[in-house]
Formats: sequence, structure tokens, C-alpha cells
Amino acid sequence: MLRAVVLALLPLQATALTLDMPGNATLMSESVTDPDSYDMPTAVWTPTGLPVLTGTGEVRKQAWRIKASGLTTLQLLQPLGAQLTEAGFERVFTCTDDACGGFDFRFATEVIPAPQMYVDLGDFRFRAFRRDTDEGSELLSLLASRSSSAGFVQIIHVGPTGSGPATESAAPAMRPARADTAAADDAPFAQRLETEGRVVLSDLAFETGSAQLGAGPFASLQDVADYLLANPTRTVALVGHTDTVGGLDGNIALSKRRAGSVLERLVTNYDIPRRQLDAQGMGYLAPLASNLSDEGREANRRVEVILTSTE
Repeated sequence: MLRAVVLALLPLQATALTLDMPGNATLMSESVTDPDSYDMPTAVWTPTGLPVLTGTGEVRKQAWRIKASGLTTLQLLQPLGAQLTEAGFERVFTCTDDACGGFDFRFATEVIPAPQMYVDLGDFRFRAFRRDTDEGSELLSLLASRSSSAGFVQIIHVGPTGSGPATESAAPAMRPARADTAAADDAPFAQRLETEGRVVLSDLAFETGSAQLGAGPFASLQDVADYLLANPTRTVALVGHTDTVGGLDGNIALSKRRAGSVLERLVTNYDIPRRQLDAQGMGYLAPLASNLSDEGREANRRVEVILTSTE
């Protein structure tokens, strides 16, 4: 059974595009920002960077979970790509895992955090599309991956303001899971930190089993730096977390080293005083999700910033 979904993304003059999603697809996350911008990859990652095409306007991001263990990433994307082509979109770029640039491509482009979106670094597929209409240009990207029990598809679209019906037009069963978290993620960094007391730095990248922070740049570190420089009396703790693979002592040590690597980057690259920073590790003692699934374990491997000031 197919589920017809008006994505509220894609106007062709006055006509919105309806994509048929599988009946077992669940919308895990959706956000809309306007005005905003999106840097859509248009070629593979190289040591000189990731070529992108930047679109501005209304940006809509969705993450879908398809409950099926046997689907390949090509099977996940092929029907959607065909529908986009029929609607007048031109495919401008496509790649798969290692050919995209693997680890470096994954962390150089925008990905909705786990567990709403899961990406296996050895099994993902990316496609980029463009459409020009009388109302302006639209960019849309598809990213597909899979865990042992489900497939995942991310859709990011940028186009003219007011490019579709409101999100509420979707059927209630299709509304995002954990909508409260998704809404909080759209708030400014300072507001989230001061309201919730903590923010997950979801774009940070570490090599598997390593405590060394990737080259970046990472937008979340700029947010932390901007906040601390604007509030020189405030202090924060950087806290590392892991999944449950391995022993507790080893995971606590690894998570603390990762937090320490983030601390050193803030000091050396952003001139943040050490007195405003602390680094700790919790290992697997404070999970965000179940460690029984691939996507849950990915969500649990993270570094958070926690506001430690009391005034």
C-alpha cells in the first residue's frame, strides 16, 4: 500500500507535488524555517572541500523511517526520484557511500540527528535535484540509508516563500515523532541552552573508536564560542557519551577524551578561556535512546554542552 503525502514543499506554479511514500513509512521529524538557506552538495567530497549549490527561501527538512529490513538504498530512493523527475525536477548529482566521500561527505553535509535519521557510513545513497519555475528555483536532496531493521530517507527542500500548504495538512499519523524536541532544535542556541540547560552538539564527527575530533568546521562549536564570548562570566561542561559496546570504564575514558578534544578545539581555534570550560565523560550511563538498535546507538554517541553557571 502506498501513502500519498503532500510534502508542502514543491509548487509548480499553483500545483503542489504529492509524493507516494510506502504505507509503512513514518514521518520522524519535520521542520520549516523561512527565510533560511541550504547548501546542497553537487559533487563528491575532496580534501579541498564539498562543492555545493546554495538555495535561499523556505527550507523544509523531513526524516522518514520505513519499517522494512530488506530494502536497499536504491529501492528506497528510486520511486521518489522517478516522481520528482516526472514533476519537472532535474537530477544534478548522485553518489553512494564511499564514492561520495564516505565519512567526510556524511559530516560535511546537513543530516537530521539520530534517532530521527540514521546513516550507516558504509551504506548510504545521496541524490540532488533542481527545478526552475516562474516563482523561482527549487533545490531538493534525498539521502537514504538503513539499519538492521528499517530504512531511512531524509528530504531537504528549499524554495520560494509559501511554497506549499501548512504542515498541519498532513494526516495526524504522519506528524513528526518527538515534535517537542524538533521544535526546540529550531530555537536559537542560546535559548535552548538557557531553557533546557543542555544542547547536543550533533554535527561533531569523530573517527570510529577515536577521540580525535575531525577537521570541521562545525557550526555547533561556533554557536558555543559565540555564546561564551558574549557571556564571559558563564561556564559550561562538555560531556561525552557512548553506546554500550565495550566495558563501562573504557567507554567513560573514551567519552571524556572526546569531550577534551572538543574543549581543546574551542580554546585553540575560538580563543575561549579555559576557565569557562570543563570536560567530562559519562560513557553509556545517560542514553538518549535504546542501545538495541543501530539508530539508537548512533544517537547515544554524542558530546553535549551543559550550562554549569547558576546565575
